[in-house]
Amino acid sequence: MKLFSSSAEPMNIIPESELILNKDSSVYHLNLQPEHIADTIITVGDPGRVHKITQYFDDIDFEMNKREFITQTGKINNKRVTVISSGMGTDNVEILMTELDALVNIDLKKRRLKEKQKSLNIIRIGTSGSLQGDIPIDSHVVNKAAVGLDTLMCFYHLPQSEQENRITSSLQKKLNLPFQPYCVSGSAELKTQFAADMIEGNAVTCPGFYAPQGRRLRFEPKIGNLINELNHFHEHDFWLTNFEMETAGYYALGRLMGHQMLSLNAIVANRITNQFSKDAEKTIDALIKKVLERL
Repeated sequence: MKLFSSSAEPMNIIPESELILNKDSSVYHLNLQPEHIADTIITVGDPGRVHKITQYFDDIDFEMNKREFITQTGKINNKRVTVISSGMGTDNVEILMTELDALVNIDLKKRRLKEKQKSLNIIRIGTSGSLQGDIPIDSHVVNKAAVGLDTLMCFYHLPQSEQENRITSSLQKKLNLPFQPYCVSGSAELKTQFAADMIEGNAVTCPGFYAPQGRRLRFEPKIGNLINELNHFHEHDFWLTNFEMETAGYYALGRLMGHQMLSLNAIVANRITNQFSKDAEKTIDALIKKVLERL
């Protein structure tokens, strides 16, 4: 890892401009201090969904509301868990993951990396749209891997396997994209713990909700046949199963930072059959309960 330096600072000191702290020494965007988070973290996109999870907790000992980042930490069945919202998109995920990592792996007082690095368990509970006709609405999908159609990883050195590079190179050509997407797998360990009975799939993470997911309202998308292209795309037995806006960013940063990361999705729409759930909240709540039971 490259560390920041200047002529007035030792090489292993991270400057104030790079790791910004608030007056109370909390990290800049999340407004959290190390003691405020647990080793197990559940993330959601919608800030309003935090309470829908923590309503099942036995108690809550900490809460912070800052921008779209709503945090609550408490206990359920004697296990301490943090729930935090990211807002939408991988740009927000980058802020969230980087500052969570700083809380556990950087000595904020000394502004130095800790000698021993900690790995967090992070589980995303989100909503998603199916890209395959046989993945029904109101089902639950665990993403074994995710492909990012956003450009976040253009700014990081992300190690990828030969197979991951083949998948993303092939998809770039198929969609005629000006950049190569990225592909990253989630945690096999967390998958076994939380999602052994769920539909297994591979997410497509998009940088928007409308044209980047093939929706047409007033404007014609540049990739007019996006849904059909993604529905039929495969590299051997690797198929794309669902659309959303965060998972690939989580998986990529989890790999870079050494955290265990898993994305679980309540399927509320099917883009092939053009159906939308009649009771999306019930489907989401069922997924929340599954996760909490398996902590």
